[in-house]
Amino acid sequence: MFTGLVEETGRIVGMKRKGGSVIFSIRGAKTMRGMKIDHSIAVEGVCLTAIRVTRRWFDVQAVEETLRKTTLGSLKVGSPVNLERPLRPSDRLGGHFVLGHVDGVGKVDGVQARKSSWIYGILVPARFRRHLIPMGSIAVNGVSLTIADVKGTRIAISIIPHTMAVTTFRELKSGGRVNLEFDVLGKMVDNLLRVRQGKRRVR
Repeated sequence: MFTGLVEETGRIVGMKRKGGSVIFSIRGAKTMRGMKIDHSIAVEGVCLTAIRVTRRWFDVQAVEETLRKTTLGSLKVGSPVNLERPLRPSDRLGGHFVLGHVDGVGKVDGVQARKSSWIYGILVPARFRRHLIPMGSIAVNGVSLTIADVKGTRIAISIIPHTMAVTTFRELKSGGRVNLEFDVLGKMVDNLLRVRQGKRRVR
């Protein structure tokens, strides 16, 4: 489990195809401290497992399902990536509960610069419309954010200078694709209500 508070921006330093999967080699000074094989780490909001750790980088493997459901398949050597280590029981919860289980991919629909912030418009797949709650939580590329406004399937989020400086938002342009994870508490309540109303069968 994560909080959506990105610790640093790492960089892809190597890629290798293995069957239908991709092994990414990633360099990240802060997040590599104490990292061992089998440790989890969120990469652009996607929970992955370290399968190799060296003194200069670590490897993670994204399989077919992960590549299909996220933006990881579009990464290249040199691409910056948001990195976050899992939440420890003793840590303060500064963002919101983020699992690193991406629900879908959205698209940046305009960036508006203000005096001290930036407003990003993001188009969300229509099937997730019910999860869009004004002032509700959302993780975009692993960053815990608040939905400032909802108009149909378009949301607006506000980015402060610190977030712009320490995450990959500074690389995002209009038309860019982003990983979306909706609030897990909201999804659980929604699922329970839909089961009760007979709209979903329990298996």
